Amino acid sequence: MQKISTLLLIILLSILFIPDMVAQQNVLTPKEMAESWILLFDGKTTDGWRGFKMEGMPIDWSVKDGCLVASGTGGGEMSGDIITIKEYEDFDLYLEWAISPGGNSGILFHVLESDYPSTYATGPEYQLIDDVGYPGKLEDWQQTGANYAMHPADKDRKVLMPVGEFNSSRIRVKNGHVTHWLNGEIILEYDLWTDEWYKLAREGKWKDYPGYGLAKKGHIGLQDHGSYVRFRNIKLKIED
Repeated sequence: MQKISTLLLIILLSILFIPDMVAQQNVLTPKEMAESWILLFDGKTTDGWRGFKMEGMPIDWSVKDGCLVASGTGGGEMSGDIITIKEYEDFDLYLEWAISPGGNSGILFHVLESDYPSTYATGPEYQLIDDVGYPGKLEDWQQTGANYAMHPADKDRKVLMPVGEFNSSRIRVKNGHVTHWLNGEIILEYDLWTDEWYKLAREGKWKDYPGYGLAKKGHIGLQDHGSYVRFRNIKLKIED
């Protein structure tokens, strides 16, 4: 009888608390509200987002099970990347993401449209990729958490969840200083618009992209690189 009562108690607690745990996705905590964080994704709609150089959303993106999902059918120079409708200068961005086996994606900021062909033509990118299962050799600057093609992340501080499970990432931009977090750990810091910055951009991958990394303000972007990837709990605080 005691075992039955214990089992019933466990079932009752599951019924009571599991929905609450699910409901906590894509919401602001009281502390975050007090600190003036804002939600960039409500878990139900794509409000606040649109395709790069588009009025609406690309067909590759949808909302499913409380996640903003790239289906994995996009990619390429004129891909289905999405951007925030609003532009941001200094900010603290937090989100959670889960990528598919062998997948590739990214988070970009200070993205401009105008005559530029892609989000990455202007916006620095926090790289998201399957470090372990990607079908090809990855340089340090291509791995998760790196400032893509510019600065590698600290491997000694990186802890990635198994592919398919959610990781948390955070990007803080303040007076040109950028900090990358992965699963609560700082894995990279760098400065925009320094002599080192311009030298790396001119001599590396971005030498043919004259607008790369120059903007002081722009859109936040999520990359559709032809991989299935999910995003949730996308939150931002504007830095004064």
